[in-house]
Amino acid sequence: MGQPNFWNDQERAQEHVKELKRLKVVVDPVRDLQQRVDDLGELHEMALEEDEADTLAEVDADLAALETELGKLEFKAMLGGEYDQADAFLSVQAGAGGTEACDWVAMLLRMYTRWCENRGYDAAIIDAQEGDEAGYKSVTLDVTGPFAYGYLKSEIGVHRLVRISPFDAAARRHTSFASVDVAPKIEADVEIEIDEKELRIDTFRAGGPGGQHVNVTDSAVRITHLPTGLVVSCQNERSQHQNRAVAMKVLTARLYARRQEEREAELAALSGVKVQIAWGNQRRNYVLQPYTLVKDLVAEVETGDVQRVLDGDLDPFIEATLRKRIGQQASKPGS
Repeated sequence: MGQPNFWNDQERAQEHVKELKRLKVVVDPVRDLQQRVDDLGELHEMALEEDEADTLAEVDADLAALETELGKLEFKAMLGGEYDQADAFLSVQAGAGGTEACDWVAMLLRMYTRWCENRGYDAAIIDAQEGDEAGYKSVTLDVTGPFAYGYLKSEIGVHRLVRISPFDAAARRHTSFASVDVAPKIEADVEIEIDEKELRIDTFRAGGPGGQHVNVTDSAVRITHLPTGLVVSCQNERSQHQNRAVAMKVLTARLYARRQEEREAELAALSGVKVQIAWGNQRRNYVLQPYTLVKDLVAEVETGDVQRVLDGDLDPFIEATLRKRIGQQASKPGS
C-alpha cells in the first residue's frame, strides 16, 4: 500500500485494502491479547515481590477480563471454514401465509438489517419483490463485513411466525413461514463453471424507489440456471450491465453453497453420521400469541424476549449453532 502506484488500479487496490482489513480482524486481537498477557505477567511478578495486595487484586480483575476476551477469540476460531471470512448474500423468501408471509419477510429483513448495524456491517438490498398488499415476496441483502458468511450461515432454514394478524379484521391467530438462504460472496478465481448456454436471462422493469431510470427502462435482470432451477435477480444498480454482473455473483455464490451442501450430505452418508441440512427445514419459531417465545430447534436455545430478537439480537442463537456444529464435527469418525 505504500507503493506510489498503489491506487493506479482502483479495483485491485480496493481488493488489497479489503483483504488487509480481514487479516487485521484475525491477527490484531491475538497480538493485542498476547501483549496484555505479557504485561499482566510482569505486573504480577512485581506485585508478588513487593507484596502489594491492591495490585494483586487489580491483576485478578484484569485476568478475568482477559479470560473473557480469550473466550471471544475461541468463538471466532470456530469460523474456520473456507469462506467463513467472506461477505454474504442473504435471501428471504415468503412461504405459506400470503400477505402475512410477505409481512413476515419484511420483519425478518428488519431483524437482519439491525443485526448488521449492531456489528458494523453494511447491508444493501440488491433485489426485492414487493408483496401485493404488504412486505416482500422475496428480498436479497448484500452483507459486507468480516466473517459475515461465517455468522449468517447459522440462519439458514425456515423461520415460522405465530401472531394475531394485523390484516385480519377478526383478529385471529395466523401462522406464517419464510425461508432464509445464505451464500458466501466468493472471488472470481473459484472453480465454479457456469455455461452461458445453460442460462436464461430475462430483463424487466425495476420497481420501487430509485433513480430516474427506475420504472423507465428494463434495467433489472433475472437469471435462471436451467440445470439446477436456481433463479437470481438484481435491480438496484443503474444499468442492465451492472445488474447482470451482480446477479452472476449471486448465482456463483449459490451454486458454490449448493455444492458444499451436497458434499456434506455425501460425507454424512459415508460416515453414517446424521447431519441436519438446514435448507428447507424449520429451524426457528417466533411466537407472539398466545405467549411470547423464540425457540431455535437447531441451536436448542430459546428466549421469551421476542422483541429483542426481532431487534437484531441473534448472537446467542448464532453462537449456540456454531458450537453445536463444532461438536458434531468432533464426534465424526476420524475427527
